[in-house]
Amino acid sequence: MAYAGTHTSGTLAQQVLPRQGILSNKWVADLVLVAMGSWFVALCAQISIPLPFTPVPITLQTLAVLMAGGLLGSRLGALALMFYAFQGAIGLPFFADGRSGWEVLHGATAGYIVGFVIAAAVVGWLAERGWDRRILTMVVVMVIGNIIIFALGVGWLAVVMGSLPEALVAGFYPFIPGGIIKIAVAAIALPGGWQLLKQSRMKE
Repeated sequence: MAYAGTHTSGTLAQQVLPRQGILSNKWVADLVLVAMGSWFVALCAQISIPLPFTPVPITLQTLAVLMAGGLLGSRLGALALMFYAFQGAIGLPFFADGRSGWEVLHGATAGYIVGFVIAAAVVGWLAERGWDRRILTMVVVMVIGNIIIFALGVGWLAVVMGSLPEALVAGFYPFIPGGIIKIAVAAIALPGGWQLLKQSRMKE
């Protein structure tokens, strides 16, 4: 079977998900992808390093959010993050540090959660247009996604704290080094996944 290169349609997750049995139904396949995306974000949210001077912990959550958007696409990526927020709100320990409850959605970190949904949608939209196929364009995608998350997260944190400079210290500056590492990981992982798919299909 010939591989279509960068002309392969759909996102990476849609390409690799087996379309057999019950998964041959598009609605079921989409539901599985949304659920898996939400649980991936929830898992990465538990890999957390609390900081004594801020309510915002260091987690792998932002990486998971942007990877989910890139893997699932705009619509499914946004739905996965909305489903993630819903599950955490109704009591599942899915938010960072195992927190849950509706109060998290209007607490100090609420802006980040809203940013997750929008960032996943934007990253997914770009991925659907092939921006996840090359390292350089994937770096741009990740930077855009991070800007969305931190703009909304820090913006709401500034409202809660009553000070933008304090919000930047608590919710942005400490996360720059980790953010750079996460950008590098995603910029290698998604294009690498497409290359592996290409090699696999060339052997068929």
